[in-house]
Amino acid sequence: MSKILGHSFHIPVMGTGFTVDTPVKVAHLGISSVVSIVDDTLLEKMRELYCNKLSLPFLPISEKTKDFRAERITSYLNLIDEIVKEKFENLKTSVQEKKEDLEEYLDMLPDFSEVKKEFKEKFEGNSYVKEAKEWLSNHLPLGAIDVNIMTKLDKDNFYEGEQLPAEYNDAHAALRGFAMSNLDSSMVLSAGMNPRLYGYLDQFEDFYPDETGYIKKKIVLKVSDYRSALIQGKYLAKKGIWISEFRIESGLNCGGHAFATEGFLMGPILEEFKTNRDELTKTLNEILFQALKGKERVCPKTDLNIKVTAQGGVGTAKEQEFLMTHYNLDSIGWGTPFLLVPEVCNVDEGTLHLLEEAKEKDLVLSHASPLGVRYNNLLGNTRDINVLKNFAENKPGSPCSKKYMICNTEFTEKPICTASIQYQKLKLTDLKKKNLQKQEYEKEISLLLEKTCLCKGLSASSFLVNQIDTKSDGDGVSICPGPNLAYFSKRVKLKEMVDHIYNRTNLIVRTDRPHMFIKEMNMYIDYLKEQIDELHNPVAKQLRSLEKYKQNLLTGVDYYKDLSNNITGKFKNMKSQVGNDLEKLELEIRGLLITSEK
Repeated sequence: MSKILGHSFHIPVMGTGFTVDTPVKVAHLGISSVVSIVDDTLLEKMRELYCNKLSLPFLPISEKTKDFRAERITSYLNLIDEIVKEKFENLKTSVQEKKEDLEEYLDMLPDFSEVKKEFKEKFEGNSYVKEAKEWLSNHLPLGAIDVNIMTKLDKDNFYEGEQLPAEYNDAHAALRGFAMSNLDSSMVLSAGMNPRLYGYLDQFEDFYPDETGYIKKKIVLKVSDYRSALIQGKYLAKKGIWISEFRIESGLNCGGHAFATEGFLMGPILEEFKTNRDELTKTLNEILFQALKGKERVCPKTDLNIKVTAQGGVGTAKEQEFLMTHYNLDSIGWGTPFLLVPEVCNVDEGTLHLLEEAKEKDLVLSHASPLGVRYNNLLGNTRDINVLKNFAENKPGSPCSKKYMICNTEFTEKPICTASIQYQKLKLTDLKKKNLQKQEYEKEISLLLEKTCLCKGLSASSFLVNQIDTKSDGDGVSICPGPNLAYFSKRVKLKEMVDHIYNRTNLIVRTDRPHMFIKEMNMYIDYLKEQIDELHNPVAKQLRSLEKYKQNLLTGVDYYKDLSNNITGKFKNMKSQVGNDLEKLELEIRGLLITSEK
């Protein structure tokens, strides 16, 4: 873990709209956050909104423009960069006129922040002076405006009836939009490897290091295991592209799309990164320098560093501190809890109320995503209610206008979305032809009805909060909190949530919250049970896969036993936190039968 200048947490991307303008709200306070750049329509609407608010000229970018997607993304990112920098400059110069703004910034920082400690040493007890103003101008960190791309959301696009080259595909255009912006920040790549997209990175100068090792636009790779990090890190290093950060996300214990690993748990994964971090850094530097020389590009004078961060299921200051200290991490992502902070995220009033009332039973690992990937969902959100209502009125599916998640070719030559009217009508016709048993038919219908239009549902709340017309998309909201939300029960202010993260207050009233490692293990066991229950005439490969999953869980149990037994000092209570639960879960795992008879 490197020295922490400012904050030791970041706010990850949430949906397409919940954090779409979060940097405008928190970056000037030194807090980094991530914006999804999937939905260019939403970004264009938000750009218009902020231009009107600030009396800035707004020139719309029409869909009739050939490269409209990239241009919209660039324009929006440039605008929020401009807004954030202006707010930050105002804060730094507020030493004399409006010092409460600066005090708010410093008060939120943790006591171990190097900036906070140094400022106190130099200026505490003195009136604000010119020297303080100069020091702040040079030392105060600005929160990053990072962006997120789901690499597999990369559909082909057309212009005047002709298919465009690959660089106009959705993810490629989003990458270009970021690359052409003024931002000095990171692009978070998630949802797996896309070789064609990765190959496009080397077209842009900002992704390469200069002689000092500075990279204007850095790459953050979201991964769920060490092997994936090594493979993708090598792949990009061979192209001269450096991974500045590996962001480890718990596979099932997060918001949004849940990518289940083969039973690999968060603790053992973090341990593997901790053990191999120096070797990983050395290996990738060697490959990078060789690639840069081969391209006759500038090589940095010294080796580049890699940050390692984590997110998914963290809910207490103790968990945050343990992860940072024991695994030498550089930052921790706090996502779901911030959905209850209206100052930070775009969550409409109705959905906020649902979140406040939500218990474990309301937070489910669903089949709602059209991508066929498991998805953390809140029962009772308005988009799902609308789906059921429409189906009851013989109007299955949703109009598919945005088409970000088209991926199914079961009935059509060109991919379509499984939540669309077109697909759902075709699927219903197909199911009726099969003459299935009643129970099997009802199960298929239930799975079909779970599919929801996330393209619109995940942006609707930002439209509602900002009073943007919802006529074209509807006002049904989809929201994707992780299961950790069950233990946060009220909306709070930004300062309160930050104080909770740094152990200056406690927002969790319940006393039955399991440790994040135990909660994740429970989810993986439930997932394994589900996979076993769904076995019908399994082949040997399926059985081997599930048995491997089971053994990986048991390996995780052994790891947590050793960890809790060997931890001393301020974290020694971990044994009592996880010990009893571990024994029970181990018996449960060992009792799961994976057989061909099943």
